[in-house]
Amino acid sequence: MSSDGILKTFANGQIVRVKDVPEIALEAFLQEIVDLTGLGWRIASYFGVPEREGVALWCILAGSQERLGVFRSWVEERLPSITSACPEAHLFEREIAEQCGIPVDDHPWFKPVRYQRSFDRTRDAWGRGKDEPILPAVGDFYRISGEEAHEVAVGPVHAGIIEPGHFRFQCHGETVFHLEIALGYQCRGIEQALIGGPQAATMAQMETIAGDTTIGHATAYAMIREGLTGTEPPPQAETVRSVALELERLANHCGDMGALAGDVGFLPTMSFCGRIRGDFLNMTALLCGSRFGRGLVRPGGTYFGCAPSQTAELAKRLEEARKDYDGAVKLMWDSPSVMERLEKTGRVGSDDALALGLVGPAARACGIVRDVRHDHPYGLYRSFHPSVCVEPGGDVLARALVRWKESEVSMEFALDRLGSLPGGACMSASGEMEKEHLAVALVEGWRGEVCHVAITDGGGKFLRYKVKDASFHNWSGLALALRNGRISDFPLCNKSFNLSYCGFDL
Repeated sequence: MSSDGILKTFANGQIVRVKDVPEIALEAFLQEIVDLTGLGWRIASYFGVPEREGVALWCILAGSQERLGVFRSWVEERLPSITSACPEAHLFEREIAEQCGIPVDDHPWFKPVRYQRSFDRTRDAWGRGKDEPILPAVGDFYRISGEEAHEVAVGPVHAGIIEPGHFRFQCHGETVFHLEIALGYQCRGIEQALIGGPQAATMAQMETIAGDTTIGHATAYAMIREGLTGTEPPPQAETVRSVALELERLANHCGDMGALAGDVGFLPTMSFCGRIRGDFLNMTALLCGSRFGRGLVRPGGTYFGCAPSQTAELAKRLEEARKDYDGAVKLMWDSPSVMERLEKTGRVGSDDALALGLVGPAARACGIVRDVRHDHPYGLYRSFHPSVCVEPGGDVLARALVRWKESEVSMEFALDRLGSLPGGACMSASGEMEKEHLAVALVEGWRGEVCHVAITDGGGKFLRYKVKDASFHNWSGLALALRNGRISDFPLCNKSFNLSYCGFDL
């Protein structure tokens, strides 16, 4: 029986010396991941660091009682898959293969994740030649056969102004037997660019990992830098960060509520929420001049403070938006035709959600109490804990209800924090980063858990910087939500998850 004694445990935002991270044999390492996830831990990050003779494997697990755990191993030529025993590892294993050029044996569906070359560009897990072109979504797809079975391909070019992704449906009539999702069209090589950093462009890269999660990713990066430099942000900065993060959540949840209404043809809520989303974005602009929050969060605090006049204006606008938002959403709840379309559509069971490692509203809509602000609090959330909003249904309605309830909580939280905003500085000076240390930061973005991991080298630079957006976990949930449903439900299911293509592609 495994125990968590093999792990080096620490709290969110803390740092660990590399030499203090346990290193164990590969077979034992893989078995520990299986055993520990069976005991309630889950994979927050699992990645490889290519080295001359092989690949160093690092696994970050998130547990209960605000604990994170880390351990590592080493693989030279081939990595045995644990996906059959630990399904949440399936994309992590494929990503390790793609980035490090190490084949994964016995993986149930061994395909590229982003259709890119390995980091060192010399090894390739699929044996592709150096001059062989690698194009997204070109390769094998799962297929069914039989009378009246057919295949539907959607994307990468879509009818709306959205990001590119390819969706391959296996159908019998209207019924979807299987959906496979292929991404990678927007891979910008962010993780490779971060090696040897931080550099002048690093902050801008962090803010654009997923543009609608600017505050979430910028906060995670700031926490990494603050941990490695021993910097404590001022109280005002911590408060402004938390308010900005909740405004980001509000803008996106409000936009999603309107989009869900639009997908079922309910135009009043769609129109109202489209306008109110703009109000929330403008509140962020009031803080820093950018509607998406760019330029606000910086290592050591925030680039902008919040004057009393701004605080009063923000509180006034929030109260007005709360009243309008409430009225717009109630129109939707009071419409029987809308409820009929949302109920029992795109259902994901709690057991499947746990097995896949879903996070954020997608997990909480399956009855799973999982929220970084509650489980691994950071910044101001160590002192103030927003309620965790959970719905058991697992369908589109449950995901909509979670968004609305979280919106109510976020508005109340932001108003409370604005009512007691500390004075003083908004930025603390920081020094050099620690050498040969590991830092981990988890942030509850509006889609769910954002995880950043940094390992520094002997010169205090990034040896490896790993980024994981919530969408990395949740695209598999969308694929499962369509199973045995109608293909005509795809737009509604897709919007109920509203995942990031670029946040996945990096």
